[in-house]
Amino acid sequence: MIAVTRLNKSLFYINALLIETIEETPDTLITLTTGKKMLVLEKATDVISSAQSYLRSIGVYTATLKSEQKEEPST
Repeated sequence: MIAVTRLNKSLFYINALLIETIEETPDTLITLTTGKKMLVLEKATDVISSAQSYLRSIGVYTATLKSEQKEEPST
């Protein structure tokens, strides 16, 4: 889960695994795979960074990278 802020400044958490799209319109609009949409105060880049950090923490982020994007082990 990642923390985001509604336009009324209340904090809430969303499941980063359910994020389908993130747009700046100019407010940041997050669309989930369920079809639910939320406007938040954070910039899209901040939401993406939080989601990536969360996915790394649970071991999912690396599994989603293409093989050429993964770091080569040092020899």
